[in-house]
Amino acid sequence: MLYDHLAVGPQGHLLFRGYDTVTLAREYGTPLMLLDEERVRRRCREYRQAMEQFLPAGSHPLYASKALSIKQIYRIMAQEKMGVDVVSSGELYTAVQAGFPMENAYFHGNSKTNADIHFAMEHGIGCFVCDNAEELDAIDEQAVRFGICQRVLLRLSPGIDPHTHEKINTGRVDSKFGAAISTGQAEALAVRALAKKNISLEGFHCHIGSQIFDCQPFCDAAVILLEFAAMLREKHGYILRVLNLGGGMAVPYTEKDPSVDYRENIRRLGVCIRETCSRLSVQLPAILMEPGRSIVADAGITLYTVTSTKQIPGFKNYAAVDGGMTDNPRYTLYRAAYTVLPASRMQDAAALCYTVAGCCCESGDILQENVELPPLVRGDLLAVLTTGAYNYSMASNYNRVPRPPIVILGKDGPYLAVRRETYEDLVRCDQ
Repeated sequence: MLYDHLAVGPQGHLLFRGYDTVTLAREYGTPLMLLDEERVRRRCREYRQAMEQFLPAGSHPLYASKALSIKQIYRIMAQEKMGVDVVSSGELYTAVQAGFPMENAYFHGNSKTNADIHFAMEHGIGCFVCDNAEELDAIDEQAVRFGICQRVLLRLSPGIDPHTHEKINTGRVDSKFGAAISTGQAEALAVRALAKKNISLEGFHCHIGSQIFDCQPFCDAAVILLEFAAMLREKHGYILRVLNLGGGMAVPYTEKDPSVDYRENIRRLGVCIRETCSRLSVQLPAILMEPGRSIVADAGITLYTVTSTKQIPGFKNYAAVDGGMTDNPRYTLYRAAYTVLPASRMQDAAALCYTVAGCCCESGDILQENVELPPLVRGDLLAVLTTGAYNYSMASNYNRVPRPPIVILGKDGPYLAVRRETYEDLVRCDQ
């Protein structure tokens, strides 16, 4: 099994954190998203404790909301003493509705409107991660109106290619995010921020990409940003207080993927930061990191019911299910790999190679190809693993398909965190 919270029960059913997935599917229907709460909490503690032990004083993790933004996640993050980052007013509103303390929230995004900035300040946002000069000016203008000195991190591009998928690579010089260091734009943005009375420049942020298995790119980014900070100190007298290295540590989606030791990665990162600060005679800044995928991805699975099978001799075999790109668009977008298991027939031998197809009227609606499974029939249950991140958060109502529920498996049993959408929900905004 890919993860330790998976097992096979006596009836040949997939067990997820000890619960029979066939029983859960009968109770809640399919498609059904399941989330292991204890696994989420354990990963939060792993990050928090490792950062407290190996990184400079004041270092702590921020949960990257875009991975999965629902009210219950923010409640869990608050209980686990995590900060959060949000990338939209919608995510911020969700956190507010969950009672998350906004002073521990960081507002990201490369295209914030005046309304976004006002909304965030109105709710007491802790810090903005500012992408560009125009946004910086807009934050300053709103801060003057609110009569506050707003904490800000500047998002910088270190010019690093961590060799991940092009669509989740965000640290290159030509990225749409941040100000590039190598072009001189980062320095100009920093100087602009230092000149504003209603802006408190806390430090810098970068995010080099996602699904990065090697720790070295994070170390490389830290060195580049610390060298940039040393230059600013010499030229402009600025003392760096906070360095946010973003998220991006990988999660294994298949047996072919290597495992990731998050604690060891953080330890190695701490060694690099301390050595670099010593070499540059730079005071140690507090380090922030933004794990999202690695907090929730492997805590989640999605259950589907097979609706039909189709064999095309000499070509391929299809197994169609009752979900698809509406609840998981990642394969359609960039051929993301997933592990698919025959949840209702775990003891049956794999005999056919299937393309698992979704229910949408779209030829690209595929969940996974080349999946070895037992001969399937209508009514069989399939489980797609590692769907806790970037599945529900990227879900849509294409073809007017309602989004599935999220059931969390907590210490006292399963509970409904997000109900299944109804057809009435689909037309609620229609006039």
